[in-house]
Amino acid sequence: MPSQPRPVGSITRGTTNPNRLRRADRYLTGVLAPVLRRAHDPLVVDLGFGAAPLTTLELADRVQAVRGGVEVLGIEIDPERVAAAQVHARPGLSFRRGGFELPTGTRSPVFVRAFNVLRQYPVEEVPAAWQLACSRLAPDGVLMDGTCDEIGRLATWLCCTAQGPQTFTVSMRPGAYERPSDVAARLPKVLIHRNVPGEAVHDFLAAADAIWLSNAPLSPFGARQRWIATCRGLRAAGWPVLHGPHRWRLGEVTVPWSAVAPHEGWDTHD
Repeated sequence: MPSQPRPVGSITRGTTNPNRLRRADRYLTGVLAPVLRRAHDPLVVDLGFGAAPLTTLELADRVQAVRGGVEVLGIEIDPERVAAAQVHARPGLSFRRGGFELPTGTRSPVFVRAFNVLRQYPVEEVPAAWQLACSRLAPDGVLMDGTCDEIGRLATWLCCTAQGPQTFTVSMRPGAYERPSDVAARLPKVLIHRNVPGEAVHDFLAAADAIWLSNAPLSPFGARQRWIATCRGLRAAGWPVLHGPHRWRLGEVTVPWSAVAPHEGWDTHD
């Protein structure tokens, strides 16, 4: 029997917590739900599920509530983690060893969620990982490359397609931060070292901070109303903020990748 190709990637720390990725899953089953509903083969991959597949099980429950017949595949490069996860397998949910090559056979996933994976890689390896994973996507498929804190209060992610990164999202639980730039430590790998004066992502977070502070009089009405006003203020200031209050009220703000992309290009070495 021929040997299986070596998985592409590195073993990560594998830390996880229940409900840690709820904010990303809410975006996937909300903003990106139409992609899932119209998929010919609704296969969803959770790449790098960690030491325990808690968030993979949650992902399966959430996407299967949006569309029946969705299959979720948890992929991990560590064979011991894959073996331990098998006890959770069920119809519509399975686990397999692999990496960014996405060992899905002839099937092309419509979504790949890779959270808290690439942040542990050297930044120069990120573009190749994106390219490899995206080459396996269905024609309108999406790779979500994200980072969050240990219990999912502060998160950011990029939505990528075969054409590269498309959008950048910040998602924070109202009341879990003093100012929007508190999320800086959770920026995706390709942006975290770009949060310096002169770079677009730094300008974006600085603008959000300034508008957030200017809306301090709204504090008695709650952090949610203050955040909605901040998103409106960013749009009024010329930032191409997407969606509307129905998403902003969740603590989200999304902009096109071009609004925050590094000036020297996202595929350059730091």
